[in-house]
Amino acid sequence: MRIEEDIKLGFKDVLIRPKRSTLKSRSQVDLIRNFSFKYSLNTWSGIPIIAANMDTIGTFEMVKSLSNFNILTAVHKYYSLEDWINFINISSDKILDHVIVSIGTSDIDFIKLKKILSLSTKLKYICIDVANGYSEYFVSFLKLVRENFLDKIICAGNVVTGEMVEELILSGADIVKVGIGPGSVCTTRVKTGVGYPQLSAIIECADAAHGLGGQIISDGGCSVSGDLAKAFGGGADFIMLGGMLAGHNECLGQIIQIKSKKYMLFYGMSSESAMQRYVGGIAGYRASEGKTVKIPFRGSIENTIRDILGGLRSACTYVGASRLKELTKRTTFIRVSEQENCIFNHANY
Repeated sequence: MRIEEDIKLGFKDVLIRPKRSTLKSRSQVDLIRNFSFKYSLNTWSGIPIIAANMDTIGTFEMVKSLSNFNILTAVHKYYSLEDWINFINISSDKILDHVIVSIGTSDIDFIKLKKILSLSTKLKYICIDVANGYSEYFVSFLKLVRENFLDKIICAGNVVTGEMVEELILSGADIVKVGIGPGSVCTTRVKTGVGYPQLSAIIECADAAHGLGGQIISDGGCSVSGDLAKAFGGGADFIMLGGMLAGHNECLGQIIQIKSKKYMLFYGMSSESAMQRYVGGIAGYRASEGKTVKIPFRGSIENTIRDILGGLRSACTYVGASRLKELTKRTTFIRVSEQENCIFNHANY
């Protein structure tokens, strides 16, 4: 047993220090980033935000809406091959350019991946997604996928430490997904006692990835647009969002009505709700590591995305970053004990 004494930080522990800026308006900020990758010869240009590959978030409808903003969607792994065929047949090249195909690590997943990718050459992203990216089997599976799809952009995760980021990149990942336990409907930290504060994980993992020519996705922990600014400021190349995108028309959550208000159910993919839906219940050797919550129904995703992007542009103007890519170099974090004045948050005014 050992203890690391240095303090690890989450988004709530810091603010970004403002700096002198020559920008006159938020409209001058460019959020588009251009990416090349360590292994794949493919390139991608867009706003580096990703809708999470949760079954209520990473939907085909979400792809259609978010592609209009040049934002990616990690499509969940529970669509059938027939569903994929129908989607690809009616989708433009622009829409397919914003799709990430998600898979698990079983033999069935691998066979399904090969069939999906054979449907269109426009599908160029793969996300190998597991809750615990520290197993030897996961690394072996990543190597197998890389050997079979040399031209694809491969994301793999989740991990939270620099040494594992390095191992995944050296094993074939272009991008490593970072985050254990920070999600809004994740209870891993409560059930297992395992995790890592997300901002420190981003800073340490980004340093490891960039040293090898790879990139990272910050997955989880964002609840407001300021958290995205902090994640990008800390070195994240991409940010994956779940809860912030929940409760919209493009989601597939069950809608319930309480009195005159509509709500949509949102749950973690290791929750009892998810396991009941896809594997018939919780296996005897494991526990639920997610929860189910009711999200007020919010209509179209468009307004939410515009609000998030507006917050990001504003953050850039506060530190003088004319492009999103510059935000990391312009960011100085200050540790704080408070984030906002909450006097009106819970009162009826």
